[in-house]
Amino acid sequence: MRLAARRERPVPWPPGGRTADALLAGGSFAVLAAMALVSTHTGPPSRMPAYSWALLAVTCGALYFRRGHPVVVGAVTLLACTVYYPVTEPDGPAVITFVIALYTAAAEGYLTAAVVLAGISAAATLAADRRDDVNHLADAAGFLLIGWFVAVIAIGGVVRNRRAYLREAEERARVAERGREAEARRRAIEERLRIARELHDVLGHNISLINVQATAALHGLRREPERAEDALTAIKQASKDTLREMRATLGVLRQVDEAAPVTPAPGLARLDELAKGIAAAGLKIRTEIEGEPRPLPADADLAAYRIAQEALTNVTRHSNATSALVRIRYGDNDVTVSVEDDGTPASAAPSADGTGIRGMRDRAEALGGTLDAAPDPDGGFKVRAHLPL
Repeated sequence: MRLAARRERPVPWPPGGRTADALLAGGSFAVLAAMALVSTHTGPPSRMPAYSWALLAVTCGALYFRRGHPVVVGAVTLLACTVYYPVTEPDGPAVITFVIALYTAAAEGYLTAAVVLAGISAAATLAADRRDDVNHLADAAGFLLIGWFVAVIAIGGVVRNRRAYLREAEERARVAERGREAEARRRAIEERLRIARELHDVLGHNISLINVQATAALHGLRREPERAEDALTAIKQASKDTLREMRATLGVLRQVDEAAPVTPAPGLARLDELAKGIAAAGLKIRTEIEGEPRPLPADADLAAYRIAQEALTNVTRHSNATSALVRIRYGDNDVTVSVEDDGTPASAAPSADGTGIRGMRDRAEALGGTLDAAPDPDGGFKVRAHLPL
């Protein structure tokens, strides 16, 4: 199975890395050798000596190491060509190996070294051309050679800059992708915390009411049947509210298209309804409004309602209080919600690290507000939340 998998593995094309360098070195030698053989058979009878073939092999073979040692390869090809041309006839375009080395040096970032090597090559070529009366570089060939070197180095520099730009763009894309992933994780965590708070507030409140009313119903069945009926009615309403709230929350989790809810969204406008439901459990609730009531932003309105709901739920669960005061104060740029009960200090002190108080504090701080929850020196427990608008 492994052999079959290896055979089916596609060969990358075009090749890269060492494979491409080996193909370039071998291909250069094959082309230059073929041109040399053609020249010896079509021109005047001649035979290229063995040392010329060795120099040709050296200058072509050096291209295999051009990526790892571009400057060294440039010097080796320059030296090999410098020795090759004076002793070889016919010579052929072996200088192409030096041109490739110049390009590689510039493309790998060794621009100064490439310029120096090109200058040495041009100076040596011109100097050698003036040593005898034969004009080896006819007309403007010297200037063309220099221009060729300049163009090759310039192309190598452009390729390097393009590679650097692509690397930078890829890095920016990776950073942006990591940022998007981190933001998505942060949003997911915030959404989970929000849903957890909603479930805790809704379930904790309604189940607490059901528990209190169930206890009252059990006692009522024995002593006061009419009170048992009221308790069972309250249990029915509380369970109905619980199911409605859970359906709404689960609908958000499933992200399905559902009909718009017919009940108003939780907010201070439903404070009387909240107080009425808790009063059915036997707790007397008074509400006081300071300032001019007005519509609040949705997030602040929901937070104020949930804080009042959780505070009253804690009163029914953790204290022996018989009454509670809910005070709402509307300021110019804020709203303050406070809930006080008349329970005894020992029994009316839920844990400050409990889920309920922590959830209320998270709601307030998410809006830039504060929440204080502590036993009142005069008795009972007091929760006070300040929410900026």
